[in-house]
Amino acid sequence: MKMLVAGSSGNGFIYQTPLGKMVITENGHAITAVMFGESLPEKVNARETPLLTQANDQLQEYFIGQRKSFDLPLAPQGTAFQQLVWKALQDIPYGAVVSYQDMARAIGNAKACRAVGGANNRNPIAIVIPCHRVIGSGGSLVGYGGGLEIKRQLLELEQQ
Repeated sequence: MKMLVAGSSGNGFIYQTPLGKMVITENGHAITAVMFGESLPEKVNARETPLLTQANDQLQEYFIGQRKSFDLPLAPQGTAFQQLVWKALQDIPYGAVVSYQDMARAIGNAKACRAVGGANNRNPIAIVIPCHRVIGSGGSLVGYGGGLEIKRQLLELEQQ
């Protein structure tokens, strides 16, 4: 969630949200990152594009409770396993939570809990690919690149 693959290029812009500043980047065709932060990754042009504006608009709608799913072209960069996990994350319904064990089962490998956690940690498209909906097996809030307080706020928002 905090990273952009080295060597990536494209456009990016920093937007203010109710949870702080967020960086959104794109490659000319799809969103490549949505992350909490105040600076653009290297090799990303500071330029607002129609796609970045659309992504920000959808995030703002999400934050005020008017959007429950996102309609954006996505291009997260990662391994085949990470891609599998990130795709499965997008199947978690708004307002629902699942455990890392549930996610491991969903991708067909019940023993891959730790690997699922690692893929969650590397999710470059926060909120839109909802890794915040994955919690510990006992219901505890564990691991979130934006911090556990932001994870709690996102889950509370979705419960309203």
